[in-house]
Amino acid sequence: MVVARTIEELNEARRDLRGEVGFAPTMGALHAGHLSLIERAKKENDFAAVSIYVNPTQFGAGEDFERYPRKEEADIALCRAAGVDLLFMPKTIYSEDEPIVRAPLIGASILEGAIRANHFDGVLTVVMKLFNLIKPQRAYFGKKDAQQLWLITKMVRSFFMDIAIVSCETTRESGGLALSSRNAYLSGNEKKEALKLSESLFEASKLIKRSEIRSLAIVQAIAEVLKPLAIDYIAIVDRDFKPIETIKKGETIILIAARVGATRLIDNMWI
Repeated sequence: MVVARTIEELNEARRDLRGEVGFAPTMGALHAGHLSLIERAKKENDFAAVSIYVNPTQFGAGEDFERYPRKEEADIALCRAAGVDLLFMPKTIYSEDEPIVRAPLIGASILEGAIRANHFDGVLTVVMKLFNLIKPQRAYFGKKDAQQLWLITKMVRSFFMDIAIVSCETTRESGGLALSSRNAYLSGNEKKEALKLSESLFEASKLIKRSEIRSLAIVQAIAEVLKPLAIDYIAIVDRDFKPIETIKKGETIILIAARVGATRLIDNMWI
């Protein structure tokens, strides 16, 4: 495995990868969810590339950029054990006064975009940079960050980028909690409370299987399970993130964001 820390080192290593490259961009603190992306990248391509970069432009004022989990040595060991061919770990990929990629208006004004101002501008900017540097044939993203996945897919289409965006199922702990690097912030009791997110989605799934298709009824049921957590939003949308009044199988995403103590978590279910 080649570990590249500068763009020059990356370019040199990338030239040696003569075949199709699958790419998993991450912010490190790797867990089983990340490893599932890497496994799929290896399976579907000649080479697997990973980036680890805590991207400052997607964090807003007062967010957790400084304390975001950083586990460099452990992450390198995990990537090596997973068979990663190229690991890119830059100190920065920005210079002063750079342009940024602006998220579409709807993406910047609803759900995560409404709560985290300019978050998606930062996400799209760093992903565009990484795509241009790594030059993958396929890039792998988890469905847990559904709005991010949707916007990245739109960006690739809008800029006619020759990259296939591959969506991967959410990886969960045995109790149902969606894996996230931010789970490390949770105390033992908070982790139990955090299970309410997945439990609320499983309750929604049960209701839908019993033929409940009214979005309002599903939202109310989710909110009841989430009590007493502080809820940022519960949303039911179609695949273009437009709110819908009734559930349609194969076309719907249920999204939630809630705070467990000081930790903000998101989860979703694709129907």
